[in-house]
Amino acid sequence: MVLEDVVEKVLANDILFIDNVLKKKDEVREEAIRITRDILRYSTEAVRLIHLGKYEEAWRNISRAGELIVGLRELLADHPDLYYSGLIYNSLSEYAESYITYKLIVDKEMPSYKEIGVPYIPYLQGLGDVVGELRRHVLSLLGNGEIGEAMKYLEVMETIYLWLRKLNYPDPLAPGLRHKVDVARRLVDDTKVLLINTRNAYMVSKKIDEALKSKD
Repeated sequence: MVLEDVVEKVLANDILFIDNVLKKKDEVREEAIRITRDILRYSTEAVRLIHLGKYEEAWRNISRAGELIVGLRELLADHPDLYYSGLIYNSLSEYAESYITYKLIVDKEMPSYKEIGVPYIPYLQGLGDVVGELRRHVLSLLGNGEIGEAMKYLEVMETIYLWLRKLNYPDPLAPGLRHKVDVARRLVDDTKVLLINTRNAYMVSKKIDEALKSKD
């Protein structure tokens, strides 16, 4: 048998096999993209609802996203290269962010990594973004005059930042984490300044009120 006939025979077998594998993977990928869009939609909506104080509705959205993640994991069981990829991680990090934000603000609890049920990279990415959501919560508390409660959440923000800072790894190992840590540091520092100024203004106002009352 001449060489080109051997090549033809081998490639006819191998390329057709690979084509079938990739065709199936592409179908799975398209379905995964559709599911991740729904996970992203439910998760971002949940965060919006948390800040509006619509906690029951927020949890329903988080639960729906969680159910979709279970289905996504099953869909990609034979395709770990897709599940552990940036294609999926964005929606999972949004889910982690919404889950942690809800637990901290509504239940006053800190959920564990295992409880959330996503890979560690999107967990860390979501945890980093929680700092920004807690700043929004602090601003809301200050608007209601709840300075003491705002101080507690500033401490939570700083605790998250300090723990994330310990993970000093390059982007190929922990994509986007360094940037999120830098953003978290700025948010913590800015919130500290805001709280100090607000508390000082409150103390000055209180002393003025007391002085005016003493004159009456």
